[in-house]
Amino acid sequence: MMSFEGCNLRLSARNMVFADGNPAARIMLVGEAPGRDEDEQGLPFVGRYGQLLDRMLATIGLDRTKVYISNVIAWRPPGNRTPTPQETEICKPFIERHIELVQPDVLVLLGSASCKALMGASDGIVRLRGRWGSTAIGNREVDTLPMLHPAYLLRQPGQKALAWQDLLKLRLRLEEMSLP
Repeated sequence: MMSFEGCNLRLSARNMVFADGNPAARIMLVGEAPGRDEDEQGLPFVGRYGQLLDRMLATIGLDRTKVYISNVIAWRPPGNRTPTPQETEICKPFIERHIELVQPDVLVLLGSASCKALMGASDGIVRLRGRWGSTAIGNREVDTLPMLHPAYLLRQPGQKALAWQDLLKLRLRLEEMSLP
């Protein structure tokens, strides 16, 4: 992927942001694209959004040693703009293959962009969140939970109650599956 030249976002990004956490984890979280802090450090969810994500995971007994985290897009769009549909389509095969190789039992999609890319969803995240579904990745179906993106929660702190409900649903499913 480092040598892939088909996405112009790589030309303006400082680093490719591939993944963080435990690649053997049974839980994989996928966001949209790296921001400034992620681009500087080369890791997903390390800035303010990442700190909130870490606190959210901790409330249900998880941390980065028990999950694997990536994004649909591996390079920061200039000015943190939203990736174009074309950029998302160009990068989509990479995240699909990434998920296929990791083989998670549970896929958590953070925000509407990752839901649109991986589930083909047309609804916004507020409608999608908290409803378990299934996503076809390779020759497998993966249990999928759309959740609000931590960036959204920082802009809309009143929505944190919804995120808490979703975290409890995630914890319950993990317990049912005897996962950490």
